[in-house]
Amino acid sequence: MKVYKFGGASVKDAAGVRNLLDIVQGESDLFIIVSAMGKTTNALEGVFAAMQQGDEKLALERIDQSYAYHRSIIDELMGADVTIEQMNILFAQLRNTVRNTIYRPSDAELWYDTIVAFGELISTTIISNYLNGHGVKNRWVDMRRAFLTEQRHKDANVNIEATAVRLRREIGDSDVSVFVGQGFIGGAPDGTTTTLGREGSDYSAAIVANVLDAESMSVWKDVDGILNADPKIFPDARKIERLNYMDTIEMAYSGAQIIHPKTIKPLQQKNIPLYVRPFGDKHAQGSVITSDVERAYEPIMIQKSNQVLLNLHSRDLSFVLEEKFAKLFTALDSHRIRINLVHNSAVNLYLSVDASWHIDDVVAELEAEGFDVEKIEDVEMITIRYYTEELYHRYAFDERIIIKQSTPHSLRFVRTK
Repeated sequence: MKVYKFGGASVKDAAGVRNLLDIVQGESDLFIIVSAMGKTTNALEGVFAAMQQGDEKLALERIDQSYAYHRSIIDELMGADVTIEQMNILFAQLRNTVRNTIYRPSDAELWYDTIVAFGELISTTIISNYLNGHGVKNRWVDMRRAFLTEQRHKDANVNIEATAVRLRREIGDSDVSVFVGQGFIGGAPDGTTTTLGREGSDYSAAIVANVLDAESMSVWKDVDGILNADPKIFPDARKIERLNYMDTIEMAYSGAQIIHPKTIKPLQQKNIPLYVRPFGDKHAQGSVITSDVERAYEPIMIQKSNQVLLNLHSRDLSFVLEEKFAKLFTALDSHRIRINLVHNSAVNLYLSVDASWHIDDVVAELEAEGFDVEKIEDVEMITIRYYTEELYHRYAFDERIIIKQSTPHSLRFVRTK
């Protein structure tokens, strides 16, 4: 068994779906994980935002726009006279969710997951139908039934042992050897839909690879492979041919968009190689992540935007030590706010965290715990792994830097834009 994962940018239009067909045609023993098409997750977040505001009319208008987008892809792929009944059912369910839900802020994460999960359900329905119509016989798998997650919304972890039983049951006794499932989503013990964190389709594919003892996992992207930097930010970016699991985890944790941070552990457990391959050229080598590579020999440069820097100061001048760390981290975790950098002194603690609609709630909780909290929004975190002396002097003395940390292998700093 091999596992292929295709992101939303790859299947944003009919041409992308045709290219997916070209990549998988002739394959057998294949599990395909697909994200929502194009910017559908963003569009469904807009539906959820309208739902939060109590604006049913706006929410339904945004659903209609999403339907028209997907319908246009079907028209180009299969013809305007083709109806995919299961897609129509999914959109009807989405509309009914908006119409019939009494929204409460305390259930925000639950309804967020419920709404945005439709993106993956719809994209895989279209792609499964298209592949079946072009000679790639496959079974559509509902990953809400196949993946059992913890009872946590918006950033759930998967219970691999329970999922192994469920997933094998879903694909067992099948007369086909190609399967199409959704990335990013799963099911909680109470039967509600969960999501695995933004861009979590990589994690989904890694769980499938682990459970099915796959020979490899491939992520198809609009790049030649893994680059040591984002070329839009760092013009002299270069391709890395081979990378080990540890460096990949460091890259992902620091904000590199190439791989979701949770992806590597399920692969490393069974020593499954991960290929990052160019969607536009299925014969190109791409890059490989595996255990038999010592380290990267190119400096790796990562910019993580959309950060908020929290500066916590103890009012009574008590030390910010372990007993208070637990309260701080619990408060952030309860609101699904990820910490990306920690820097502390005796009475100050700096936290660089992902921006979230719950930031002000967390600030209020921390202030109630006896801290003065300064919130600095719209900052960015830069990580340079295996930095050179030249890179250190180029970046480490920027006057915009607020926090700077360095080790023999890594330079990290938070700066204003």
